[in-house]
Amino acid sequence: MAVIGRVFAIGVVAVSLAACGATTQGAVTGGALGAAAGAIIGNNTGSGDAETGAIIGGVVGAAAGAYAGCRHDGGCRWNESNRNHSQLYYDERARREYYVDSRDRCTYWRNGEYRAC
Repeated sequence: MAVIGRVFAIGVVAVSLAACGATTQGAVTGGALGAAAGAIIGNNTGSGDAETGAIIGGVVGAAAGAYAGCRHDGGCRWNESNRNHSQLYYDERARREYYVDSRDRCTYWRNGEYRAC
């Protein structure tokens, strides 16, 4: 049961760290698949530690899934030819530019980092 609890915690962390839309879907899917694969591999190799395998697999899978989802959206950075990206706005307090993604209405910094929903 401890493995399932930790896998769930990894999924929650992946969702909270990932941006909205396809990036989040990719992170959740990748994290779940990575955790399952890691648990199986960890259980069948070395010391038979499924829990550690699930944690490592979940983290790696979530990161890879988030990146794949971001690439699916047309790139992680602001791109003026991406019809889903708004014009750039300037945040005076942060001294950074951001844009709004029209699909999920979330805002992202120019470099693609999640800003807010």
